[in-house]
Amino acid sequence: MTEKTDTMPAIIDGVRTPFMRSHKAYVDLRACDLGRFALSGLMDRLGIDDSYVEHLAMGTVIHDPHTPNIARECLLAAGLRATIPAHTVSLACISSNMASTNIADMIRLGRIEVGIAAGVDTCSDPPIRLSPGFRHALVRWQKLKKPAQIAQELMHLKNFELADLALDAPSVAEFSNGKTMGEGCEILAQIAGVNREESDRYAARSHILAVKALKDKVFADNIVPVQIPPAFKTIDQDDGPRADTTPEKLAKLSPAFDRTFGVNTAGNSSFLTDGASAMLMTSVKRAKELGFQAKAILADYVYQAGNVLQEMLTGPAFTIPVLLNKNKLKIDDIDVWEIHEAFASQMVANMKLLKSPRFLQERLGFSKTLGEIPLEKLNVWGGSLSLGHPFGATGVRLLFTAAKRLQEQNARYAVVAGCAAGGHGSAILLENPNFT
Repeated sequence: MTEKTDTMPAIIDGVRTPFMRSHKAYVDLRACDLGRFALSGLMDRLGIDDSYVEHLAMGTVIHDPHTPNIARECLLAAGLRATIPAHTVSLACISSNMASTNIADMIRLGRIEVGIAAGVDTCSDPPIRLSPGFRHALVRWQKLKKPAQIAQELMHLKNFELADLALDAPSVAEFSNGKTMGEGCEILAQIAGVNREESDRYAARSHILAVKALKDKVFADNIVPVQIPPAFKTIDQDDGPRADTTPEKLAKLSPAFDRTFGVNTAGNSSFLTDGASAMLMTSVKRAKELGFQAKAILADYVYQAGNVLQEMLTGPAFTIPVLLNKNKLKIDDIDVWEIHEAFASQMVANMKLLKSPRFLQERLGFSKTLGEIPLEKLNVWGGSLSLGHPFGATGVRLLFTAAKRLQEQNARYAVVAGCAAGGHGSAILLENPNFT
């Protein structure tokens, strides 16, 4: 093994809480609780002393104003030593992808040798605020001291309207264009020519594979049981995969975003999910010194952004070709694919765009296509459509899943990719250091 390889960032292993549908099992837990379970579970599962850990990066999307640097709060709540620096990153659905490549870069540059990449989100505890008018009034009222000030503020109350008492809930729409991701996916489906039948067929596939993986205990080593007070009921399995999902049943559901012509329904879209994930990363050399076997080297990555309206979910299609081209690889060279499933139609659309000469030429300037991703190599244990999608936690799940598949299949390369709000995309190349 060369000195260069010794310093490469490697994935050792990862864990996650069970991914649960929002407003159910985790309804009384905060994001920092879920993150704490994942971090303490990682340390316990791998048996590593926290004295070796030099940095934590955590991805999140839904920000609680009480925990602006949630990475730090999760670290402290998990009982890790307070001298470990921790920072939080946010890049929509690829937030923990970014956390992972942050840690990888720190290792590659020799800044650290051991770090943790993590992610967390809960939709069960959204940061709902008061209306802007009410917030501003409360700030003014806190400063009232003199009678004249009070009298002046009473005059302002005559302009106070009933609407000022309304709550200000987080919007699910893009700030820049006012569209939800579902509406953006309908635009993508039209551009790529995706129909309802193939969307439902792909969604059913995700559930069938996830149910089989659960039955085969594929996730058993990577799921940290969560005990929820006050009864301390143990949660040790995802509640998303449905064994009764079929294309025929999905076909009976009504469109959720475009009521007339839409292809996206509640059944072929990822659902709101709560959960957390964490992954240990080291240099290849440090892994050997600590007695770990590196499961994957994080060899390279690409982040790009596109048209915020037409390319809201096209990230895999415009990052995967760039990543493969940079590394002189073809689609056929990759045996493990893990791609975030935001919507079934998004997955189908990206697969179509990846083999479209027109798209690759006009969007990326490529003169030829790279080929077609074989379904038998893609998300073989299910994906976000069935397992769930806690926004900030999905990227780490994808990465340690891909690393695990590399070892089980004795495959050389894996690609992890995803789309994210704002028209972002990510593609990460993993290489098996144990490939024979």
